[in-house]
Amino acid sequence: MKKKEKLIVGNWKLNPTDKETAKKIFVGVRQFSTKSKYSKTVICPPFHYLSVLQPLIKGKKIALGAQDVFWENEGAFTGEISPVMLSKAGASYVIIGHSERRAMGETDEMVNRKVKAALKEGLRAIVCVGEKERDAHGHYLEFLSAQIRNSLDKIQKKSLSDIIIAYEPIWAIGKKEALNGSLLYEMTLFVKKVISDMYGYDAGMDMRVLYGGSVTPVNTVDIISNGQVDGLLIGRQSLDPESFSEIITLIDTL
Repeated sequence: MKKKEKLIVGNWKLNPTDKETAKKIFVGVRQFSTKSKYSKTVICPPFHYLSVLQPLIKGKKIALGAQDVFWENEGAFTGEISPVMLSKAGASYVIIGHSERRAMGETDEMVNRKVKAALKEGLRAIVCVGEKERDAHGHYLEFLSAQIRNSLDKIQKKSLSDIIIAYEPIWAIGKKEALNGSLLYEMTLFVKKVISDMYGYDAGMDMRVLYGGSVTPVNTVDIISNGQVDGLLIGRQSLDPESFSEIITLIDTL
């Protein structure tokens, strides 16, 4: 059976502070990602580095993404970045609804509008979902289900191939340990079940689900093998070419 390609997304957040460092990190990751047999790397730097890094792309194993997008292509929207701007700057993916954006007030409705705008421009949307905390009564599952449904409201089934769900339990972000593989597998299945309920069984099983939250080379094998996810959304480790490349290499051994 042919192995399914994993998607490894590096979210640089508000880093680094200069373009030369950005180039150095990108090239350091590229030398490993382009050789990978079973994964594709997407680097999501701050917006103004996209056009700087775009000429450095080699092959189909590495691509650029953005960390956010607005739902309009032009107008009086100070500080926003449009889908067409991202596309022209070299991005082919965009993270939408990251927990840090939601913490600043981004709602499911806003996420939904952004997803629709990104898809219309031909961008692949990495839609982030995740609960703030867990409770013994399972209310966090109702929260997660509503978050997925609202974020994908009225999005057509034919568009699902350009959508990736990134499950990032907020309580696990920045911790010393990630969610363990067996518990993650339960959540992977839950996300796929919600999609199945919305769009049908096949669509749910085909939906790519990534995991984000304290990913390191130490826990990569457990997350991928036991969690049965389709890739990773990596924060601080993506700024360290050596560590990030080790994660890519480990995935090739699975």
